[in-house]
Parts: sequence; C-alpha cells; structure tokens
Amino acid sequence: MLSASEARRIALAAQGFADPLPTKPTKRHLRRVIGRTGVFQIDSVNIVARPQFVVPYSRIGPYDPKLLTDLAYRDRAWFEYEAHEASLIPVELYPLFRPRMHAFREHLHAPRSKGKWDMRMHAYMKKERPYMDAVLAQITEHGALSAGELNDGGRSGPGMWNWSRGKQAVEMLFRGGEVAALRRPSFERVYDLPERVIPKGLLDAPVMETEDAERGLVRLAMSSLGIATVQDVAKYYRTPVAETKRRLEELVDAHELTRTEVEGSTGAAYLAKVGKRKPIDRPALVTPFDPLLWDRSRALRVFGFDYRIEIYVPAPKRIFGYYVFGFLSGERFAARVDLKGDRQASVLRVLASWKEADATPGDVAALKTELASFASFLGLERVEISARGDLARALRRA
Repeated sequence: MLSASEARRIALAAQGFADPLPTKPTKRHLRRVIGRTGVFQIDSVNIVARPQFVVPYSRIGPYDPKLLTDLAYRDRAWFEYEAHEASLIPVELYPLFRPRMHAFREHLHAPRSKGKWDMRMHAYMKKERPYMDAVLAQITEHGALSAGELNDGGRSGPGMWNWSRGKQAVEMLFRGGEVAALRRPSFERVYDLPERVIPKGLLDAPVMETEDAERGLVRLAMSSLGIATVQDVAKYYRTPVAETKRRLEELVDAHELTRTEVEGSTGAAYLAKVGKRKPIDRPALVTPFDPLLWDRSRALRVFGFDYRIEIYVPAPKRIFGYYVFGFLSGERFAARVDLKGDRQASVLRVLASWKEADATPGDVAALKTELASFASFLGLERVEISARGDLARALRRA
C-alpha cells in the first residue's frame, strides 16, 4: 500500500513537476512537457491566457509562447483533435486516434448504439451528408477555410451548440478525420485536407485495430497519471470504462503496471513503473484546464483539493470566482486565485485569493512571487491584488 504522500508525489512526477526547471526553455523542453502530459487542452477562454500556453508554463516557467505556436502550426509537430477535449497532441500519436475517427464516420451508415447522442449523430449525418460533401469539395478546391468562409456556412443549423450549418458540417468532418484543423494568428480554427496537414507516412499506414489503439491510449494515460483508478484512466482520453478496465488488466498481465492501494482511498488503483520518488518543492499556478485539475474527483482524492470551475455559474452564485487557478506549493495545493489579465492596463488582476486549510506564511510569499513571474510571462507589468478572499490581506502584505 502507498501512502497518500507517495501517491501525490508519483502523480506530480508523472505530469512533469519533478523535472528540472530549464534556465532558458526551448522547443525541446516544450516537447518534454507534452511528452509528460500527452495533450495540451485547447480552450477559447482568454481572460488570462489560453490553457495550452499555461500548462507548459506551470512546468518549465516563463518561455516564449511563439515556440509553442511554431511547434504546433509551423513545424506541424502536434495536431488538433478531440482527445480529452479539443487538444494539441504529438503528431506521432495520430494513429491511436484514427480508429476513433473511423468509428465516428460510421454514424452515416448506422448508429453505434441506441443512446440519445448516437441516434442524434446518425440522424444528422444522414440528413446533412450531401452538404458535408459539398463542404469537403470547397476545402479541396480552395485550401484551408474557416467555418464562416464556407458556402451557406453562416445560415443557422438545427441547433447543435447554436453552431451555424457550416460549423456543424465541418466539425463533423473534422471528428471523422476527413479534414484536419489549423489555426490562424487570431486563433480562428481553419480546416484543410489531412494530407496537407498530417505527414504522409501516418496517413498511408494501415488503420490500427480499435483494441490496439485503446491499449495505446490507456498506456499513455497511465504514463501521464502515474497512479490511477479505472475511472481516472478512462477520463483521460475518453476511453470506454469497460474497455479501459480490460486494457489495464492486460497491461498488468504484461508486467507493465501493478495493482496497488492508496492510504485513505477505497478501491484498487494501478501504478505505472516509476523511478526514485524525489520530493517536489516548487511553486506553480495551475489552470483549470490542466491535466492535474481537469478531473475534479481525482484532484480531491489525490490532493485533497475540492475544485469546481465556476465559469458557467451566475456571478452572484460563484464562491471563489470566474477563472480560478490552483496554487501548487511543493506537493499540495495551498491556495486558489481568481485571475484576470487586463492587457489595456498591463495588469494581472487578482480578483480574489483564498487559502487552503494548511497554507503557511511561506506559501503566501511563494504565491506572491509566482504571480509576479506569471504576469511577466503574460507580458503584463504589474500585479494588483483585490481585497476579496480570506488570503487577500496576507497576500497584499507579503
């Protein structure tokens, strides 16, 4: 049985928090980070910075964001797809997602189940496939296009996420692997043929069997989690729970994983092969879309950090704030801060700050230093701390 402290250390090391901080981060360090996390989740919320830029910062400190943009969209070292959610993924992992793409396309012929979502997708694709083919023809002829640039693309569709007809069609093509995604400097997503985005060798390779792809994704998830339950692993790449359990047991039988238990937790967990577990002693601001926090139940179980994102909660009902970062101090979350990047005033605004039960004066000082570093990374000149929250007074005085 592992102690709770050992489990936290393993989880943090698997995510790259035990790696040495580089003096001058390079593309090599960004590749190392995504090698640890497996994905960078993409989100359009830009009140502070988009999460795909913050996840590496949390692990390697201030770096040039252009390095990430170049890797993803100039070097084509990463590609976009629905992994955990919309994500950047190392392009060499493309084969693991092709069975998922092919399965999605099968909705045109028959729903995969009688579930509401599968039936809805089947009905949509049966009705809209002629238009989807017309969209595909436009992209083939004209090259990368945004949803709004498609013929008839601005007309309202039948209500899926309030997307336009063009957006719905091109997103279905994207999820089925018939087009690939790129980004313009404005962050607008555009769509092109896979052969113009994905290396030829990956496209020409035979499509993997679904079970082999699932096994690969489960193996990757375990590498990024270090220690995890079946549910933890299934959530990482959205693999079916029953299949995830089978793949984990296969990896145990192959001596790639071991079963274990963690002090204070109920049920079995799986443990990846780990080296010497050194103490982790560094501060880090962690975005809500970080793999360390996106599974809220795991954050509570492993770190004792009860986190809920409140973006979609009406303002009067929010407890901690709109866009709250966790503050990791060593091997525990010591505080949380509601942040906003005021680019016009060049200020990182701490709209509220809250302490966890075991926060120390040293944690407060470390948080203030980390906020200054983060502001500099964002290109902001100073930090302003509002009075809201039970940590605000101490943080302002630190």
